[in-house]
Amino acid sequence: MLLSQLEYLTALARECHFARAAKACFVSQPALSAAIRKLETEFQVPIVKRGNRFMGFTPEGERIVSWAQRVLAERDALVDNVNTMREGLSGCLRIGAIPTTLSSISLLTTPFSLRYPLVWLSITSMSSVEIQRSLSGFEIDVGATYIDNEPLANVRKIPLYEERYLLLTSAEGRFADRDSLTWFEAAQIPLCLLSPDMQNRRILNEAFRKAGCEPTPTVETNSVTALCSHVRDGAWSAVMSHAWLYLSGVPDGMRAIPLVEPEISQQVGLVVYDREPEPVLARALLETARGLDIQSHLEQTDPGGPSVSPAQRNGDRDLTL
Repeated sequence: MLLSQLEYLTALARECHFARAAKACFVSQPALSAAIRKLETEFQVPIVKRGNRFMGFTPEGERIVSWAQRVLAERDALVDNVNTMREGLSGCLRIGAIPTTLSSISLLTTPFSLRYPLVWLSITSMSSVEIQRSLSGFEIDVGATYIDNEPLANVRKIPLYEERYLLLTSAEGRFADRDSLTWFEAAQIPLCLLSPDMQNRRILNEAFRKAGCEPTPTVETNSVTALCSHVRDGAWSAVMSHAWLYLSGVPDGMRAIPLVEPEISQQVGLVVYDREPEPVLARALLETARGLDIQSHLEQTDPGGPSVSPAQRNGDRDLTL
Protein backbone atom coordinates (compact mmCIF):
# COMPACT_ATOMS: atom_id res chain seq x y z
CA MET A 1 0.00 0.00 0.00
CA LEU A 2 1.32 3.43 -0.99
CA LEU A 3 0.40 6.79 0.51
CA SER A 4 -0.32 8.03 -3.00
CA GLN A 5 -3.04 5.39 -3.32
CA LEU A 6 -4.64 6.65 -0.13
CA GLU A 7 -4.41 10.22 -1.43
CA TYR A 8 -6.23 9.21 -4.62
CA LEU A 9 -8.91 7.47 -2.58
CA THR A 10 -9.52 10.44 -0.26
CA ALA A 11 -9.60 12.77 -3.26
CA LEU A 12 -12.33 10.61 -4.78
CA ALA A 13 -14.24 10.75 -1.49
CA ARG A 14 -13.93 14.53 -1.49
CA GLU A 15 -14.77 15.17 -5.16
CA CYS A 16 -17.26 12.30 -5.72
CA HIS A 17 -16.11 12.28 -9.35
CA PHE A 18 -13.26 10.31 -10.92
CA ALA A 19 -12.12 13.00 -13.37
CA ARG A 20 -12.15 15.78 -10.76
CA ALA A 21 -10.34 13.57 -8.25
CA ALA A 22 -7.66 12.75 -10.84
CA LYS A 23 -7.26 16.43 -11.69
CA ALA A 24 -6.91 17.32 -7.99
CA CYS A 25 -4.13 14.72 -7.67
CA PHE A 26 -2.39 15.77 -10.91
CA VAL A 27 -2.70 12.32 -12.44
CA SER A 28 -4.71 10.83 -15.29
CA GLN A 29 -8.08 9.27 -14.60
CA PRO A 30 -6.86 5.79 -15.66
CA ALA A 31 -3.92 6.09 -13.25
CA LEU A 32 -6.24 6.99 -10.36
CA SER A 33 -8.63 4.15 -11.20
CA ALA A 34 -5.76 1.68 -11.44
CA ALA A 35 -4.42 2.72 -8.02
CA ILE A 36 -7.82 2.19 -6.41
CA ARG A 37 -8.13 -1.22 -8.09
CA LYS A 38 -4.76 -2.16 -6.61
CA LEU A 39 -6.09 -1.25 -3.17
CA GLU A 40 -9.12 -3.45 -3.78
CA THR A 41 -6.82 -6.31 -4.73
CA GLU A 42 -4.71 -5.79 -1.62
CA PHE A 43 -7.69 -5.66 0.74
CA GLN A 44 -9.59 -8.31 -1.25
CA VAL A 45 -12.82 -6.31 -1.04
CA PRO A 46 -14.58 -3.93 -3.45
CA ILE A 47 -14.06 -0.31 -2.39
CA VAL A 48 -16.01 1.62 -5.04
CA LYS A 49 -19.52 0.81 -6.24
CA ARG A 50 -19.22 0.07 -9.94
CA GLY A 51 -21.23 1.96 -12.57
CA ASN A 52 -20.92 4.36 -15.49
CA ARG A 53 -20.09 7.10 -12.99
CA PHE A 54 -19.06 7.40 -9.35
CA MET A 55 -21.89 5.89 -7.27
CA GLY A 56 -20.29 5.90 -3.84
CA PHE A 57 -18.33 3.46 -1.72
CA THR A 58 -19.15 0.02 -0.45
CA PRO A 59 -19.41 -0.42 3.34
CA GLU A 60 -15.86 -1.78 3.30
CA GLY A 61 -14.82 1.17 1.16
CA GLU A 62 -16.31 3.65 3.61
CA ARG A 63 -14.23 2.10 6.39
CA ILE A 64 -11.06 2.19 4.27
CA VAL A 65 -11.68 5.83 3.30
CA SER A 66 -12.06 6.77 6.97
CA TRP A 67 -8.76 5.11 7.84
CA ALA A 68 -7.05 6.61 4.79
CA GLN A 69 -8.07 10.09 5.92
CA ARG A 70 -6.69 9.38 9.38
CA VAL A 71 -3.39 7.95 8.07
CA LEU A 72 -2.82 10.97 5.82
CA ALA A 73 -3.70 13.36 8.65
CA GLU A 74 -1.16 11.65 10.90
CA ARG A 75 1.43 11.86 8.09
CA ASP A 76 0.78 15.61 7.82
CA ALA A 77 1.01 16.00 11.60
CA LEU A 78 4.37 14.19 11.62
CA VAL A 79 5.71 16.47 8.87
CA ASP A 80 4.52 19.56 10.77
CA ASN A 81 6.17 18.35 13.98
CA VAL A 82 9.51 17.72 12.29
CA ASN A 83 9.36 21.06 10.44
CA THR A 84 8.61 22.83 13.71
CA MET A 85 11.65 21.28 15.36
CA ARG A 86 13.81 22.36 12.42
CA GLU A 87 12.59 25.86 11.60
CA GLY A 88 9.80 26.88 13.97
CA LEU A 89 6.04 26.76 13.53
CA SER A 90 5.06 27.01 9.85
CA GLY A 91 2.57 25.62 7.36
CA CYS A 92 -1.12 26.17 6.61
CA LEU A 93 -3.74 26.24 9.37
CA ARG A 94 -7.18 25.45 7.95
CA ILE A 95 -10.10 27.00 9.84
CA GLY A 96 -13.80 26.42 9.15
CA ALA A 97 -15.99 29.16 10.68
CA ILE A 98 -19.74 29.63 10.90
CA PRO A 99 -20.83 32.89 9.20
CA THR A 100 -21.67 34.74 12.42
CA THR A 101 -18.05 34.43 13.62
CA LEU A 102 -16.39 35.79 10.49
CA SER A 103 -16.76 39.47 11.40
CA SER A 104 -14.79 39.02 14.64
CA ILE A 105 -12.50 36.06 13.96
CA SER A 106 -9.58 38.44 13.43
CA LEU A 107 -9.62 38.99 17.22
CA LEU A 108 -8.16 35.47 17.34
CA THR A 109 -6.23 35.14 14.10
CA THR A 110 -4.40 38.49 14.32
CA PRO A 111 -2.60 37.74 17.62
CA PHE A 112 -1.97 34.20 16.39
CA SER A 113 -0.34 35.48 13.19
CA LEU A 114 1.78 37.99 15.13
CA ARG A 115 3.05 35.18 17.32
CA TYR A 116 3.59 32.72 14.44
CA PRO A 117 4.41 34.76 11.32
CA LEU A 118 5.47 31.72 9.26
CA VAL A 119 2.00 30.15 9.48
CA TRP A 120 -0.53 31.10 6.84
CA LEU A 121 -4.27 30.83 7.40
CA SER A 122 -7.06 29.42 5.27
CA ILE A 123 -10.47 30.53 6.64
CA THR A 124 -13.61 29.09 5.04
CA SER A 125 -17.24 29.94 5.81
CA MET A 126 -19.08 26.73 6.73
CA SER A 127 -22.24 25.62 8.46
CA SER A 128 -21.86 23.83 11.80
CA VAL A 129 -22.71 20.53 10.09
CA GLU A 130 -20.01 21.10 7.46
CA ILE A 131 -17.50 21.89 10.21
CA GLN A 132 -18.25 18.61 11.98
CA ARG A 133 -17.96 16.66 8.72
CA SER A 134 -14.75 18.45 7.67
CA LEU A 135 -13.10 17.83 11.05
CA SER A 136 -13.99 14.15 10.87
CA GLY A 137 -12.63 13.98 7.34
CA PHE A 138 -9.43 15.87 8.32
CA GLU A 139 -10.23 18.55 5.71
CA ILE A 140 -9.88 21.36 8.27
CA ASP A 141 -7.79 21.63 11.43
CA VAL A 142 -10.01 23.83 13.62
CA GLY A 143 -13.66 24.88 13.62
CA ALA A 144 -15.15 28.08 15.03
CA THR A 145 -18.74 27.22 15.87
CA TYR A 146 -21.41 26.89 18.55
CA ILE A 147 -20.25 24.46 21.23
CA ASP A 148 -23.23 24.07 23.57
CA ASN A 149 -26.31 23.94 21.35
CA GLU A 150 -26.28 20.87 19.11
CA PRO A 151 -24.20 17.74 19.80
CA LEU A 152 -20.62 17.68 18.52
CA ALA A 153 -18.96 14.27 18.18
CA ASN A 154 -15.31 13.39 18.84
CA VAL A 155 -14.09 16.94 19.38
CA ARG A 156 -12.33 19.02 22.01
CA LYS A 157 -13.78 22.45 22.77
CA ILE A 158 -12.37 25.81 23.83
CA PRO A 159 -14.91 28.60 24.57
CA LEU A 160 -14.35 32.04 23.04
CA TYR A 161 -17.40 34.17 23.85
CA GLU A 162 -21.14 34.21 24.51
CA GLU A 163 -23.15 35.28 21.47
CA ARG A 164 -26.14 37.56 22.12
CA TYR A 165 -28.79 38.76 19.69
CA LEU A 166 -29.91 42.15 18.41
CA LEU A 167 -32.52 43.37 15.98
CA LEU A 168 -30.87 45.34 13.19
CA THR A 169 -33.50 47.71 11.89
CA SER A 170 -34.02 51.15 10.36
CA ALA A 171 -33.20 54.11 12.59
CA GLU A 172 -36.35 55.78 11.26
CA GLY A 173 -38.62 52.78 11.77
CA ARG A 174 -41.32 52.02 14.29
CA PHE A 175 -38.79 51.06 17.00
CA ALA A 176 -36.62 54.18 16.73
CA ASP A 177 -37.10 55.11 20.40
CA ARG A 178 -36.81 51.62 21.93
CA ASP A 179 -33.88 50.49 24.10
CA SER A 180 -34.90 46.82 23.89
CA LEU A 181 -37.41 44.69 22.04
CA THR A 182 -39.11 41.39 22.80
CA TRP A 183 -38.78 38.42 20.49
CA PHE A 184 -42.57 38.43 20.16
CA GLU A 185 -42.51 42.00 18.85
CA ALA A 186 -39.70 41.16 16.44
CA ALA A 187 -41.73 38.31 14.97
CA GLN A 188 -44.49 40.72 13.91
CA ILE A 189 -42.36 42.73 11.45
CA PRO A 190 -40.87 41.85 8.04
CA LEU A 191 -37.70 39.87 8.71
CA CYS A 192 -34.74 38.54 6.78
CA LEU A 193 -32.99 35.67 8.54
CA LEU A 194 -30.27 33.15 7.90
CA SER A 195 -31.49 30.03 6.11
CA PRO A 196 -32.91 27.03 8.02
CA ASP A 197 -29.85 24.86 7.38
CA MET A 198 -27.76 27.23 9.54
CA GLN A 199 -27.50 26.48 13.27
CA ASN A 200 -27.91 30.20 14.01
CA ARG A 201 -31.40 30.03 12.45
CA ARG A 202 -32.32 27.02 14.54
CA ILE A 203 -31.22 28.92 17.65
CA LEU A 204 -33.35 31.90 16.66
CA ASN A 205 -36.36 29.71 15.90
CA GLU A 206 -36.13 28.24 19.41
CA ALA A 207 -35.99 31.75 20.93
CA PHE A 208 -39.10 32.77 19.01
CA ARG A 209 -40.88 29.59 20.16
CA LYS A 210 -40.01 30.37 23.77
CA ALA A 211 -41.65 33.76 23.23
CA GLY A 212 -44.81 32.04 21.98
CA CYS A 213 -44.46 32.97 18.32
CA GLU A 214 -42.94 31.87 15.05
CA PRO A 215 -41.25 34.16 12.52
CA THR A 216 -42.24 34.16 8.86
CA PRO A 217 -39.23 35.74 7.14
CA THR A 218 -39.70 36.91 3.56
CA VAL A 219 -35.95 36.77 2.85
CA GLU A 220 -33.66 33.86 3.79
CA THR A 221 -29.94 33.67 3.02
CA ASN A 222 -26.74 31.97 4.20
CA SER A 223 -24.88 35.29 4.03
CA VAL A 224 -24.67 37.78 6.90
CA THR A 225 -23.68 40.44 4.35
CA ALA A 226 -26.93 39.83 2.47
CA LEU A 227 -28.91 40.32 5.69
CA CYS A 228 -27.32 43.73 6.26
CA SER A 229 -27.88 44.71 2.64
CA HIS A 230 -31.61 44.05 2.89
CA VAL A 231 -31.93 46.05 6.11
CA ARG A 232 -30.14 48.97 4.50
CA ASP A 233 -31.97 49.00 1.19
CA GLY A 234 -35.36 47.50 2.00
CA ALA A 235 -38.18 47.34 4.48
CA TRP A 236 -36.75 44.40 6.41
CA SER A 237 -35.13 43.94 9.81
CA ALA A 238 -32.69 41.17 10.74
CA VAL A 239 -31.73 39.34 13.92
CA MET A 240 -27.95 39.58 14.23
CA SER A 241 -25.22 38.30 16.52
CA HIS A 242 -23.74 41.07 18.66
CA ALA A 243 -20.29 39.93 17.46
CA TRP A 244 -21.14 41.29 14.00
CA LEU A 245 -20.93 44.85 15.41
CA TYR A 246 -17.20 44.43 15.99
CA LEU A 247 -16.53 44.79 12.27
CA SER A 248 -18.01 48.25 11.67
CA GLY A 249 -20.37 49.15 14.48
CA VAL A 250 -23.97 50.03 13.68
CA PRO A 251 -24.16 51.36 10.09
CA ASP A 252 -25.56 54.82 9.42
CA GLY A 253 -29.33 54.80 9.18
CA MET A 254 -29.72 51.64 11.29
CA ARG A 255 -30.23 50.71 14.94
CA ALA A 256 -29.17 47.56 16.78
CA ILE A 257 -31.70 46.87 19.53
CA PRO A 258 -31.13 44.13 22.15
CA LEU A 259 -33.75 41.34 22.10
CA VAL A 260 -35.27 40.30 25.44
CA GLU A 261 -38.02 38.06 26.84
CA PRO A 262 -36.34 35.68 26.64
CA GLU A 263 -32.75 36.84 26.99
CA ILE A 264 -30.69 34.13 25.35
CA SER A 265 -27.05 33.55 24.50
CA GLN A 266 -25.03 30.78 22.91
CA GLN A 267 -21.43 29.78 23.54
CA VAL A 268 -19.13 30.15 20.55
CA GLY A 269 -15.78 28.42 20.64
CA LEU A 270 -13.10 26.45 18.85
CA VAL A 271 -13.35 22.73 18.18
CA VAL A 272 -10.63 20.31 17.09
CA TYR A 273 -10.82 16.62 16.34
CA ASP A 274 -10.12 14.58 19.46
CA ARG A 275 -6.82 12.82 18.81
CA GLU A 276 -3.35 12.46 20.26
CA PRO A 277 -1.04 14.07 19.66
CA GLU A 278 -2.88 17.24 18.65
CA PRO A 279 -1.61 18.72 15.37
CA VAL A 280 0.93 21.40 16.27
CA LEU A 281 -0.80 24.21 14.37
CA ALA A 282 -4.19 23.48 15.92
CA ARG A 283 -2.63 23.25 19.38
CA ALA A 284 -0.91 26.62 18.87
CA LEU A 285 -4.23 28.26 17.95
CA LEU A 286 -5.93 26.80 21.03
CA GLU A 287 -3.11 28.03 23.25
CA THR A 288 -3.45 31.50 21.74
CA ALA A 289 -7.21 31.45 22.35
CA ARG A 290 -6.75 30.56 26.02
CA GLY A 291 -4.73 33.74 26.53
CA LEU A 292 -7.33 36.10 25.02
CA ASP A 293 -10.42 37.86 26.40
CA ILE A 294 -12.47 38.15 23.24
CA GLN A 295 -15.69 38.55 25.23
CA SER A 296 -14.62 41.93 26.65
CA HIS A 297 -13.67 43.28 23.24
CA LEU A 298 -17.03 42.32 21.77
CA GLU A 299 -18.88 43.90 24.69
CA GLN A 300 -17.39 47.26 23.80
CA THR A 301 -19.62 47.39 20.71
CA ASP A 302 -22.65 45.55 22.14
CA PRO A 303 -25.47 47.95 23.15
CA GLY A 304 -27.02 45.24 25.30
CA GLY A 305 -23.86 43.93 26.91
CA PRO A 306 -22.38 44.55 30.33
CA SER A 307 -20.75 47.88 30.97
CA VAL A 308 -17.06 48.10 30.04
CA SER A 309 -14.55 50.00 32.09
CA PRO A 310 -12.63 52.90 30.49
CA ALA A 311 -9.42 50.89 30.87
CA GLN A 312 -10.88 48.04 28.82
CA ARG A 313 -12.31 50.44 26.25
CA ASN A 314 -8.89 52.02 25.82
CA GLY A 315 -7.32 48.67 25.08
CA ASP A 316 -5.76 47.58 28.38
CA ARG A 317 -6.74 44.01 27.49
CA ASP A 318 -4.02 43.20 24.99
CA LEU A 319 -5.10 40.89 22.19
CA THR A 320 -1.69 40.92 20.57
CA LEU A 321 -0.12 38.98 23.46
